Amino acid sequence: MSEGNFMRAFVRWGLTLSLISSTILASWLSSSLQVLALTPEEILPILRAIPVFTVTDAQGLPLVSAWQDRPRVAEVFISQQAAETLIERLKQEKPEVGNQAQVRPVSLGQIYQLARANAQRENGLKFAFVPVGEQFAKAQTLWNQQRKPRDPEQFPGTPLFTARGGENQGYLTITRNNREVIPFFFEQKPLLELIERFKAQNPNQANTVKIEVVALERMIQTLQTQNDQQLKNIVLVPSQESLLFLESLKPQ
Repeated sequence: MSEGNFMRAFVRWGLTLSLISSTILASWLSSSLQVLALTPEEILPILRAIPVFTVTDAQGLPLVSAWQDRPRVAEVFISQQAAETLIERLKQEKPEVGNQAQVRPVSLGQIYQLARANAQRENGLKFAFVPVGEQFAKAQTLWNQQRKPRDPEQFPGTPLFTARGGENQGYLTITRNNREVIPFFFEQKPLLELIERFKAQNPNQANTVKIEVVALERMIQTLQTQNDQQLKNIVLVPSQESLLFLESLKPQ
């Protein structure tokens, strides 16, 4: 992907950056997000501001894993550093592959579009997200506390952190440009900072706040299948590493 096309894929990055620095804590939204499913055109704005990273060959094609009777799978890294670490490992283990490999940034929205297109094709390419290990470990701790008996013991995917609170345990919302949005964070730390601000401003509700972790993969599935227009208010907040990457794209 050319730099120009990549920049256009992140036309909303400025909104995401300012979300971190200028939000005003608001109210708790409905406790359930499971109430018409969103169209792909409605889902894309939620996903396209998030950078993810693939490992490709010299021709720019993603490296894939394939087994007999199983679909081809391309890994999509949440962390650029993790993708670069894979290349370093490939250089040691398979230099003929690693020496030609490179990290390519793409929009999460583009991965969503590619996944939808490949789902309609026989033997189409599948995508598997690779979460950040540290955040996955934090998610597993929360998952052990919140999971139901029928849920898997291991956290099922790439973690997104959000918060609930108030009498009805609704989702924590923030106000931006006179609009309530529900933030879901790829890192736990900025959510904790947001919660501390909320507690300072609303001490009478401090004890009601709980952090919840959901899987990105299930979030996308929910956007496609659940009948709740409140889903349009979800905002994904990138990790600090991704924010620095987005900042590097800003025109000088």
